[in-house]
Amino acid sequence: MINPMQQVVIATRQRGSEAVITALQDAGVLHLKPITGGPLSTGSLAGQDAQSRREDERLLARADSTIAELGAYRPAPAPLPPQEDWERVVEEAAGPVSALARQRQELQADLDAEAAYGDAVRTLARLSGGVDRSRRLTVVPFLLQPSDSLAELEAALQGTLKDRYALATDAAGPNRVGLVAVLRGDRDAARGALSRVRLGELRLPGRFDQMSLSEAALAFDQIRQQGSERQRQLNEGREALARTHGPVLYAVRDALKDRVAVHDVRAVSARGKYSLAMQGYVPADRVPALTAALGRFGDAVAYEVHPVDEHHDHAVPVQLKNNGYVRPFQLVMGLMSLPRYGTFDPTWVIAVFFPLFFGIIIADIGYGLLFLLFGLWLLGKARRNEGWDLSFFGAYVPPATLRDLGFVTNVMAGWSILWGFLTGEFFGTLLEHLHFFYINPGLLDRLWGWTGLTFPVEAEKLREGYYSGLIPIVFPRLETEYFANVALVFALLFGILQVLWGWGIRVAQGLKHRDPVHTWEGLALFGGVGALVLLAFASRAAQDFGQLTNFANPLVLLMYLGFALFVIGYLRVIKHYPLLPIELMSQGGSVVSYARIFAVGLVSAILAKLCTDLGWSLAQSIGFLGIILGIVIGAVLHFFVLALTLIGHIIQPLRLHMVEFLNPTGFNAETSPAYNPLRRLSSPQGQAK
Repeated sequence: MINPMQQVVIATRQRGSEAVITALQDAGVLHLKPITGGPLSTGSLAGQDAQSRREDERLLARADSTIAELGAYRPAPAPLPPQEDWERVVEEAAGPVSALARQRQELQADLDAEAAYGDAVRTLARLSGGVDRSRRLTVVPFLLQPSDSLAELEAALQGTLKDRYALATDAAGPNRVGLVAVLRGDRDAARGALSRVRLGELRLPGRFDQMSLSEAALAFDQIRQQGSERQRQLNEGREALARTHGPVLYAVRDALKDRVAVHDVRAVSARGKYSLAMQGYVPADRVPALTAALGRFGDAVAYEVHPVDEHHDHAVPVQLKNNGYVRPFQLVMGLMSLPRYGTFDPTWVIAVFFPLFFGIIIADIGYGLLFLLFGLWLLGKARRNEGWDLSFFGAYVPPATLRDLGFVTNVMAGWSILWGFLTGEFFGTLLEHLHFFYINPGLLDRLWGWTGLTFPVEAEKLREGYYSGLIPIVFPRLETEYFANVALVFALLFGILQVLWGWGIRVAQGLKHRDPVHTWEGLALFGGVGALVLLAFASRAAQDFGQLTNFANPLVLLMYLGFALFVIGYLRVIKHYPLLPIELMSQGGSVVSYARIFAVGLVSAILAKLCTDLGWSLAQSIGFLGIILGIVIGAVLHFFVLALTLIGHIIQPLRLHMVEFLNPTGFNAETSPAYNPLRRLSSPQGQAK
């Protein structure tokens, strides 16, 4: 649900405003809203306030850059030094840290240069034979690609320099290098000859460009021999600086952020010579915390709390507040924008239907157990307060997020295992081959006979014992010849439910906000989509249109009532939505989109069946070796199939919720800012958190 908000207006003396703002930081409940216009000053600070803000921001930037150069996570808490010592503390750390960072950067540049050019330079230095140090001669080094012609280069050099040059080439690792030795006065002519055959002079980066080849080779040898040890020493030095300065730097940095936040509050407030006014929002259940924070100032602070105007105020922030089961699914909601305040929170709908749809698609006990193990692994890391370092993606997942992700994964795994028992699938048809699961035609006729379905008994399969086993399959989606239509309609029922539900929410929101346009739009499309669904059922999927005049059938009466509701609603909103009939056809397509649950799931099941059947056939045809090969090949194929299709299995249920279900509600058209209260980072007692 969306946590109810209250609007707050606070007025205080300018002289004591910093203490009031600090108290609000301690309370951590007020979401500020900028005040614009009016008789008091608003916007950017001026005078001494602006100068103080610039100084705090400069010192904060210095502390932030120093912490970044230290490259450490937040250390244990440390006492906050007196405010007059903050600049000294930051500068004492920034000096050696910056110097060390420059040394590390220079060393890394040398290591990169050695890795890229070391082999080539050593080979070129050997080829030059000391000529690179001559006062009268010079060398022009170059790289040769496999497609480059040495004969063309010689012809170009001969045409320009006649016999006043020497050319040498050799292999340098995977590449081939060469150099041309000429008189110093002929250097530009040699470069021109190289250019004519699309070769360029090899230039070394940085400080190595001014060295001769022999000097550069010696420097690269030294870097190769001592670089790793030097890098280790510098890293140890950085770690020592982090241990020495890190805790107090974080304490000062947090305190500076709090001071900058005070300036920010003043900038979004209305300011007079003697007074300051703020406005914002506070959750209804946190009003006592706000009252307690401001109450100690007595008559020095005046404030008023009143309900927000959810119909017209688009700046009301949103804070989602859900129970223990639904709350972890706010992680999934993070992929979407927040709902507009005053509408509805769809998190609980996603918490119910997203893992259900995923389970119907996977519907495999073996795959479900793999997801369960993964979810338990995530929860284990969260319980140990460990994050997940995804450095190859440039990301780090904190323990709190892992806890939610593990819970969501386990719910998805539970539905997958449950539906796996209904479909009789364990890594495809493995347990069906072992006669743990089996097809019972009589039971299936009793379960699904009301759909007009009859499961035939094939004599050959009966002789092979195909219809015997331990647990009967009650949702045989792999029996596509007989069960495909039932499974398809079963998936479409979810589409009928969610699309009609979405337009029902649209109607409810329109009535709540006294918006007749959206109310009639919702009524029209609710009736129209319902009528299209009833048309399909009454005509038996367009096979018997004669039933549309059978008014004894209540479905037919409801169908005409739905079309009438669509026509009435369309006439009421035709000026705003003239293309509503086209939208009706689109919404019919949204219902059909839920066939993805059946189609994607069936493809997954068929691929899993093929993997298992291949392994099973190897085990039966080759003997003991075939069993081993079958297990290995089957496991590898299952892994690749799951890895290649997993993203689609997750995306499809998400898409159905984000597009087909939420579009009719208006969720994707409007949003509100996230609740972001003013909070203190440093401890009011002077201890960094």
